[in-house]
Amino acid sequence: MASETTNLLDSLAIQRAEALGLHARYVVEGYMAGEHKSPFRGFSVEFTQHREYVPGDDIRHLDWKVLGRTDRYYLKQYEQETNYVAHILLDGSESMRYGSGEKGMHGGARKNAVAASVSKFDYGKMMTACLSYLILNQRDATSVGLFDTSLKHYIPRTGNLASIHNIMTTLAGFKPAQGTGIGGVLHQVAGQIRRKGLVILISDLFDDEQAVLDGIQHLRFGGNEVIVFHTMDPYELEFPFQGNVEFDGLETIPKITTRPREVRKSYMRELGAFQTRLREGCERNSTHYVPVNTGHPLHEVLSGYLAFRLRTTTR
Repeated sequence: MASETTNLLDSLAIQRAEALGLHARYVVEGYMAGEHKSPFRGFSVEFTQHREYVPGDDIRHLDWKVLGRTDRYYLKQYEQETNYVAHILLDGSESMRYGSGEKGMHGGARKNAVAASVSKFDYGKMMTACLSYLILNQRDATSVGLFDTSLKHYIPRTGNLASIHNIMTTLAGFKPAQGTGIGGVLHQVAGQIRRKGLVILISDLFDDEQAVLDGIQHLRFGGNEVIVFHTMDPYELEFPFQGNVEFDGLETIPKITTRPREVRKSYMRELGAFQTRLREGCERNSTHYVPVNTGHPLHEVLSGYLAFRLRTTTR
């Protein structure tokens, strides 16, 4: 277990991600000192304006220079620099177990057709760990949820970098075994969030598409920013199988034997339509849809997205 938790933090991914940062695109509501401006007025960090003194105000914030010039009592107001909270949700359903490494091979599929990869869930665990570390290290806060048909493990909001050990231990100990209920989980999380923040969904999205998009819409209606990392294996994306292949069903789907060459064209057409519907649904809800190929190095995926995000962030 110790070695597995250590392996979840990709040093190169973290190094590149730290140089870019994960900043909120919109004004966020937060609690602690961080890098993101809050819409709430306070008395710390950056001066914004004066307002007239009223009985009961703290006189420590009186502007004595203004009092000397005008003989009127004014308080200094400041805009607080505050953190955002990122709620990271990782799909732990059975379909996320798939990986096209040697153990993920089926039938006569060629091992050199595409680069072998870890399972989608293992890739998602590394992404979750690295994003959590990045967020905590830049003095923002995060919560982490693991789900299948429902939210199974939840690590409450924390801004303590030492909490990364608890996060990695929880990730390492989870074993995908059940079906998927993404929409219900998103609605549940949307109902639990008290202050708008950032919600990151890492999933293969193999579920009812409209239910997923309705859940995203619920999160957006609450003022949260949403990022969707649509995580898929290279064999799922390229379907390079050859010969007569038996595919193992996941999430109650039975086994099926077929000749991939005969169904590849229709499979690729359906896959493209599936991705397009999800992308367009996310765009309608002002949500970043990020396709993730688990055959690509994590540092390339994260740094590529963060660089794009930095160019499009509204500060």
